[in-house]
Amino acid sequence: MKICFREQVLKIPMIFPMNKFLVVIGGPTASGKTEVAIDLAKAYRSEIISADSRQIYKETSIGTAVPAKEQLNEVPHHFIQCISLNDYYNASMYETDVLRKLNILFKEHDIVIMAGGSGLYINAVCFGIDDLPAIDLEIRNNLFKKYEKEGIASLRTMLKDADPATYEKIDLNNHFRILKALEVTVQTGKPYSSFLTRKKKTRDFGIIRIGLNLDRAELYDRINKRTEKMIEKGLVEEVRSLVHLRKKNAMKTVGYREIFRYLDDEISLDEAVDLIKNNTRKYARKQITWFRKNNLYPWFNPEKPDSILRYIDDQLNKKI
Repeated sequence: MKICFREQVLKIPMIFPMNKFLVVIGGPTASGKTEVAIDLAKAYRSEIISADSRQIYKETSIGTAVPAKEQLNEVPHHFIQCISLNDYYNASMYETDVLRKLNILFKEHDIVIMAGGSGLYINAVCFGIDDLPAIDLEIRNNLFKKYEKEGIASLRTMLKDADPATYEKIDLNNHFRILKALEVTVQTGKPYSSFLTRKKKTRDFGIIRIGLNLDRAELYDRINKRTEKMIEKGLVEEVRSLVHLRKKNAMKTVGYREIFRYLDDEISLDEAVDLIKNNTRKYARKQITWFRKNNLYPWFNPEKPDSILRYIDDQLNKKI
């Protein structure tokens, strides 16, 4: 369902020059965040910042569900396909880049829209993230080689010896998180846990949150149909063109890892498609849990735009 706010544009309250607001649109994959964000940006005559940690990469589009060219042309979008898979990028860098961009956008707009499902990236902008040191590429490569040669058990042992506090809290089945902790520890000679202050940073702009979700059956149906559309658009060919980059962290994403298995003749294409659907549904459930955990997001049906706009207007009136 196409959401249109054009008739309600005149109802938007006047914002005083010193009041700036970031409207955050969060929720699970395939819940309609892109469509809602575009229509809100039109209504508020604004621009969109993507909060998707995979759509930010230049080399991918089909498997990361980058908005169609027509959608990107409707309103200005930022942080979509602007970083190479060959370049290191993290949430801390995203925080810095987005705050710099907001400083520019707020000169022209009182309201800016942020939309995406990457909770860590969203929180980095809203609350800040602990400042971590830059990691020497040789250290990063050596640790990854150790993981490839010796497996995750060796990383766990290394982390337990170097930083027991992090070892007790970290997901020991997630080698990416273990590697990140070890990188900082090896780079600085100090435990990774010593850098985690968990202090929230203050922002000089207001934040209004919107969570989008659908009936579970409808959400799953959207996920299944979108997966099939990705295959039709050429997902297999896209993944085949990225084989030389398959060890990159971003290539461990749902949609890519399953097709890599197909290309390796481990599974059939039908099995790969079924796995993508199933793993995407699992990912959507994790996203819903993440967005619900702090009760910061009021939830809305993306197909009922009036309630979304009324809520935003009410929040603006309260904060002005």
